[in-house]
Amino acid sequence: MLIVLDPDAPPAVVAALRARLADAGCALHESRGDGFLALGLVGPLAGFTIEDLRRLPGVRQVLPLRESFKLASREFRPGPTVVRVGSVPVGGEAVTLMAGPCSVESREHIHEMARLTRAAGVPILRGGAFKPRTSPYAFQGLGEAGLRHLRDAADAHGLAVVSEVMDAAQIPLFLEYVDLLQVGARNMQNYSLLKELGRIRKPILLKRGPAATIQEWFMSAEYVMAGGNYDVILCERGIRTFETATRYTFDVSAVPVLKQLTHLPVIADPSHAIGVRDKVIPLARAAVAAGADGVIVEFHTAPEEALSDGPQALYPEQLGQLVRELRGISEVIGRRLLEAAAPAGH
Repeated sequence: MLIVLDPDAPPAVVAALRARLADAGCALHESRGDGFLALGLVGPLAGFTIEDLRRLPGVRQVLPLRESFKLASREFRPGPTVVRVGSVPVGGEAVTLMAGPCSVESREHIHEMARLTRAAGVPILRGGAFKPRTSPYAFQGLGEAGLRHLRDAADAHGLAVVSEVMDAAQIPLFLEYVDLLQVGARNMQNYSLLKELGRIRKPILLKRGPAATIQEWFMSAEYVMAGGNYDVILCERGIRTFETATRYTFDVSAVPVLKQLTHLPVIADPSHAIGVRDKVIPLARAAVAAGADGVIVEFHTAPEEALSDGPQALYPEQLGQLVRELRGISEVIGRRLLEAAAPAGH
C-alpha cells in the first residue's frame, strides 16, 4: 500500500513514522514529487490495519496498491521518472538515442564508432564486451578489455556507455567502466542477477524476454527496485510469435501500454526486434511516434564484416538519417530529440 504523508509534517514526525513502520517488519520505499511525499509499503505489516495507519501522526492518506507490481506502477509514483545515464537524462520530455556496434571488436574500431556516434549527435554509446550467443562457437566478446576500450572511446568523445552484464560476478567490473548496465532478453528472469542489480546505485536497462508478458516484465523490474535501485529503463525488443518473416515481432502496442501503467522510462530496440537493416529505421519511427522515451540501435562502419549481428547493423549514413527523422517526429508530437553537440570542427 501507499502512505501519502502530510507535506507540513515536521521531519521528526516523519522520522518517527518511518521507524514505527520499519519496526513492524515492512520494507519502505520512498516516492517524491512536487509537493508529494509517500511511502510504499511492501511485505506484511504486523499489528496494523488500514484504519490504524490512517490515524498515525503525519499521515494524510492511505491507498491500497492494486497492481501486483508495486514500485514500478504509476500508483506508486504518478509522475514520470527520469533516469540519468552518466549526465544524460532518459525519460521526461526528451527522446534519447543510444547507438554503437553489437560487439566491441577492437580498440581502434570502437574509437572510430564513438567518433561517428558523437558526430551523429547520439549521446550514449552501446557495445557488447560479453556476448551471449546462441552458438558456443560464435564470437563471445573481448571481456574486460572490451569494456576498457569502450570506456576509453566514450570518454574521448564525451559519451555515456551502456553494455550488457550477463552474470552477477561481473557487476564490480561493470561498475568500473559502464554508466548503464543492460540486462539482456535471455536474462530478464534471472532473478539472482536482478537481486544483485537491486543492490547497486547505477541505472539498469531491462530488456523484455522474447516470450515474456508485460506483467512478467514488470515483475522483473520489481526485483531490481525492491532492492532499492529505482533507476530502471524498460526496453521493448520484440517477442517471439508464429511469424518467420522477421526475427521477432516488434510489439509497438507495448509502448503506449507501458507508458500508461508505469512511471519508468520506456525505450525500443528495433535492431534486435527486426534483424533486418532496412527495416530498423521504420520501426524506430513507429516507436517514437507511439511514445517511446528513446531508441537503441546497432550500427557499424562495415556491417558485412561485423563479428556479430551484421545484417541488422545500420551504416553510418543511415544513423544520420535515423537522427534526422526522429528529430522531426519528436517535434511533431511535442517532444525534442536529445542530441550531443557535434565535435568542434565537424
